[in-house]
Amino acid sequence: MIIKDIRASLHKFSITIPLLEGRVEGYGRAEQTHFVFCQVETEDGTIGFGLTGHFLARSVIVALHEHILPVVKGMDVRDVEKIHQQIWQKLNPRAMSGTISMALSCLDIALWDIAGKQSGRSVAAMLGNARDRIPAYVTFGFPQYDIDQLADAARLHVANGFTALKSVVAVDKGGWREDARRIKAIRDAVGPDIDIMIDANYLFNPVEASYLCREIEDCRITWFEEPVTQNDARALGDLRRSTRIPIAAGQMEGHRWRHREFIEHQSVDILQPNVTYCGGFTEARKIAHLAQTYNMPIANGGGWPLFNMHLLAGMMNGWIAEWHLGMVAVGETLFTDAPKPQNGWLVIPDRPGLGLTLNEDAFRDTLVV
Repeated sequence: MIIKDIRASLHKFSITIPLLEGRVEGYGRAEQTHFVFCQVETEDGTIGFGLTGHFLARSVIVALHEHILPVVKGMDVRDVEKIHQQIWQKLNPRAMSGTISMALSCLDIALWDIAGKQSGRSVAAMLGNARDRIPAYVTFGFPQYDIDQLADAARLHVANGFTALKSVVAVDKGGWREDARRIKAIRDAVGPDIDIMIDANYLFNPVEASYLCREIEDCRITWFEEPVTQNDARALGDLRRSTRIPIAAGQMEGHRWRHREFIEHQSVDILQPNVTYCGGFTEARKIAHLAQTYNMPIANGGGWPLFNMHLLAGMMNGWIAEWHLGMVAVGETLFTDAPKPQNGWLVIPDRPGLGLTLNEDAFRDTLVV
C-alpha cells in the first residue's frame, strides 16, 4: 500500500435549483464554480479519491503535485500519523491553514479511501463505526429565491421527507431585517416541528448578528452557523451568551487548534469540522475527540456530505450531515453510486472505503485542467 502518485484536477460545475428556471453557475454562492478532485494511486494500482472546494483551487493543485507528492511518495497509506507529521514538519511547521490544509485534506481523504478498499471496510467503520446511518438536513435557502419561492421550496423539501432545513442569511440587500422576514416565512411555511438552521458564512458584524438573533428568537432556530466575520472566537462567545439560539462554527477551519480556540472561548454549542477543509479524516477525528471531552456534538457544515457522512457515522458524538443541494449535485454527477437520504436519513454505503465509483464521463465533462 505504497503511495506512487497524486493526480489533482480542477472541475467546473453548474446546478439546477428547484423552482427556478435554467441552470445556475456554480454549486452554491456565485464564487463557488470550481472544486479540486484528487486521486492517489498506490504501487499496486489501488486508487483513492479526495476532494476540496473552490478556495485558491489552482494553488491547491500545485501544492499537491509539487510539494506534497515529493514528501509522501513511497510512504504507506496506512501510516496517516507519520504522513501528517512529515507534511507538518516539512511544509507547514508554523501551523498555517488555507491552501496547505485543503491540499492535505484531499490527500488524507484519499488515503482513508484506499485503506478502506484494501481492508474491505467503510471509512465510517474504520473511524469507529458508532452508527450505520445518520440524519441529514437540506441546505435549500438560496438567495436566488424571493420570499414566496423560499416558502414554497421549504414545503417541497419537507414533502420530500426532510425534517431539518437550512437557509443562507447575510446576503440580502435588505440586510438582517429582510433575513428575519425570510426566516419567519420559512417557519410559517413548515410549521413548528421542523428544524431550521441559518448560515451567515462569516458575513455579519457582531452587532448585525445580535440584531438578527433578537428578532428571530421565537422562531426556534436549531443553530445559527458562522454568524460573525472572521469567525472571531471572542465575538462568537459574546453572541452565544446574549441569545438563546445555539451557535455553530468550524467548517472552514484548517486544523484542531482553531477548533480548540472556539472551545476555550466558549464560542459555540456545536463544532463543525469538515474533512474537505480541516486536514481530512485524520485531523477531523482529533477535533471530534476534542469536542467529545466537552460533551459537544459535531455536525456537518460546509457541505460535501458524501465524505463527511463517514466522520459523523464513525464518531460517538457525530450528529447530522448537510445535504447541500449544490454539492450534492456535484457528487451525484461525479459518482455513479452516490447515496441519497430516505426520509431525512443517510445510510452509510455497505462498500469499502468511501463506497464511491467515479463516473469517468462526468469527470471528463467537468474537467477544466
